Amino acid sequence: MAELTHVIKHSVTITVFVFVMMLLVDYINVMTRGRLSTMLKGGFRRQYTVSSFLGATPGCLGAFINVSFYVRGLLSFGAIVGGMIATSGDGAFVMLTLFPKTAFLLFGLLFLLGIIFGWLTDRLAPLLKIAPCQECRLAPLHLDDEACRCFAPSLWLKFPHILLSRFLLLGLMASFLIAIGFGFLGPAEWGWEKISLFLLLPISMFIIATVPEHYLKEHVMSHIVKEHIWRVFLWALLALLIIHFGLEHWNLSQFVQSHMVGVLLISALVGLIPESGPHLIFITMFAQGLVPFSVLLTSSFVQDGHGMLPLLSYSVKDSVRIKLFNFIFGLLIGGIIYLIGF
Repeated sequence: MAELTHVIKHSVTITVFVFVMMLLVDYINVMTRGRLSTMLKGGFRRQYTVSSFLGATPGCLGAFINVSFYVRGLLSFGAIVGGMIATSGDGAFVMLTLFPKTAFLLFGLLFLLGIIFGWLTDRLAPLLKIAPCQECRLAPLHLDDEACRCFAPSLWLKFPHILLSRFLLLGLMASFLIAIGFGFLGPAEWGWEKISLFLLLPISMFIIATVPEHYLKEHVMSHIVKEHIWRVFLWALLALLIIHFGLEHWNLSQFVQSHMVGVLLISALVGLIPESGPHLIFITMFAQGLVPFSVLLTSSFVQDGHGMLPLLSYSVKDSVRIKLFNFIFGLLIGGIIYLIGF
């Protein structure tokens, strides 16, 4: 029962992360009258660099931000592939603890590889007839509509309508804030992810409390909540349940160690699992000198922590495609590094 409770709490934490990031991305895009789209949509130095940098930051927060950008149509398919390549998930914190110098080298290398292969993926996508991000068009930006002005001076002349949805969302956000602060939800220690979420939740509450009725109903409730968030929770819960109980009855560590000849391939296959936990096996083995750097790189390249879980709720097809690109590219680079002797 305690294990099931842990999985549910983890799923709720992921869902809250995703909701906050989707809300902030949508709000900023509306506030800037669409200029966020113009800023991110660009050439080599923009989308690929931004998405890879966010992915290279420790933890899953950067990956969640990338997914929020992607489902809003602000990142190309190649950019989200590059961002997931650069993502190491929660394993990044473990690597910084066990071998910080090598960890920084790995993060920098993944950042560069994310940019390169993100650009390459966008060149290959038309040839493979990949048309990403065609489904998320449920909350259009009305540039000339006063109803979408979320921070106009006129809002402060009267308090926004106290809708039931506004009251419930504020209550939920306040509950999550208290739960995270006292350690009932989220990471136990006050690390980067916990501090980020603890700071972002009050901002989300401010947005929910002050946006006009149209924005709350159409952008927040009809789009983010009804079309995305419940799917995020169910996908996260299902994936974590399968991973947790599956790995409990399948001794993955022993399996890997008894098949060292194919450990490079195994590290890439394990990287397909949307969870940071299995990746820790290869981190630990590398720290103990049991596997070379190429295995650690391949595992880090293919896996993306929980970063893929929110995208599964949006498009299973895109999620599979991204994982396939990362798997092929990861094996290619890992194999080259292995042949060189690292």
